[in-house]
Amino acid sequence: MFSLKEMPISLTTLFSAYASISAFVMLVRSMVNELVPPEVRSYLFSIFQHYFFTPQSAQLTLIIEENCGIGTNQIYEAATIYLRTKISDSTERLKVSKTIRQKKSTIDVVTGEEITDCFENIKLKWKFSEKGENRHDRQKFIELSFDKKFKNVVLDSYLPYVITSSETIKEEEKEVRLYSRDYRGCDDEGYSEWGSINLEHPATFEKLAMDPEVKKMIKDDLDRFVRRKELYKKVGKAWKRGYLLYGPPGTGKSSLIAAMANYLKFNIYDLNLSNIYSDSELRRILLSTSNRSILVIEDIDCSAELEDREEEDNSKNSSSKFTLSGLLNFIDGLWSSCGDERIIVFTTNHKDRLDPALLRPGRMDMHLHMSYCTMDGFKLLASNYLGINGDHRLFKEIERLLENAEVTPAEIAEELLKSDGNDVALEGLVKFLEQKRLEDAKSEV
Repeated sequence: MFSLKEMPISLTTLFSAYASISAFVMLVRSMVNELVPPEVRSYLFSIFQHYFFTPQSAQLTLIIEENCGIGTNQIYEAATIYLRTKISDSTERLKVSKTIRQKKSTIDVVTGEEITDCFENIKLKWKFSEKGENRHDRQKFIELSFDKKFKNVVLDSYLPYVITSSETIKEEEKEVRLYSRDYRGCDDEGYSEWGSINLEHPATFEKLAMDPEVKKMIKDDLDRFVRRKELYKKVGKAWKRGYLLYGPPGTGKSSLIAAMANYLKFNIYDLNLSNIYSDSELRRILLSTSNRSILVIEDIDCSAELEDREEEDNSKNSSSKFTLSGLLNFIDGLWSSCGDERIIVFTTNHKDRLDPALLRPGRMDMHLHMSYCTMDGFKLLASNYLGINGDHRLFKEIERLLENAEVTPAEIAEELLKSDGNDVALEGLVKFLEQKRLEDAKSEV
């Protein structure tokens, strides 16, 4: 503390010091202007302004993109399912859909909407967004914002909770979906996007017109597969299994696939090879499918123009084509391990046309012959279509004719639908089988 007498001296000293500092600043400024380029001065000034004059945000925003590299983002998929349960009255726009067989409407959040959630007294805000001007380059993503001091809680606890909750929701809904690719020829390798609907195919193992022992064998094999996660990991194998369904048309291949999906509650992905033009595109398609799914390749003998493996080695442009080697790597190579609990089902009417490399275990593990209709299959059809659960006076005649005629379950089913009365329907079937037996006999001559 100074006295009033000392005040003039103090003011003089203060002004003197200010003048000295000002002169020094001017000198430094002059030197900086001469020695430091304008671009560097501007950059240094922006840093100084940011740290000393710009208020720091207390919020942190996580960007969750739909895809993770060339694969799907598990967090994005889980969030879209989980957030359906967090829709509130304040939400202004929703997407609603319902198929004829659905009991309840499906409600989804649309782009631009925000959903608020609370976890351990932390307020979290989700926002659905997308970027890109056209469908080809459009990318969907979700923004998750919260107080940045809770970063570790959100990353270590909240996001795993969202994933676990979504799995529980899917298990409770028990909806099996059928996925198909929407093809757009936008570049050399095409453009694909999965679209889906609820699988409303009523097929079950109980309704399949197959040999009871074969059905039991398939169900037992599926049960072993889904419970052997640790065994596959222990022996170093990808957790997948391949089935080949072969036999003449009309023997129920599609119905068996639907029954497998309904039994396991697995989604079905229809891999239409005719729309795939390169091995790299096939890999991207594989990575875009989810776990616990059935990948279906129908008519493998004719659905794609696969090059012979010996010709592939001599082809200069093999890298830009869809090849047999690429397909083999997809089902049994390194890329086949990019996913868990996958079942790959191939169908064909002509097993003899397939390359032996496709048929070996590890690629097509179980070969199932979809045969012509047997008596056991017919009795099941008679029960399903006519309600006959016991015996009938025409059954012995039908059994005799089935042993001497090649008739598919689809043909039997069609005959049973032609009449309302049981007797009339079975009598019509007997005539059909007799005609079929005569035609088969003539063809053998």
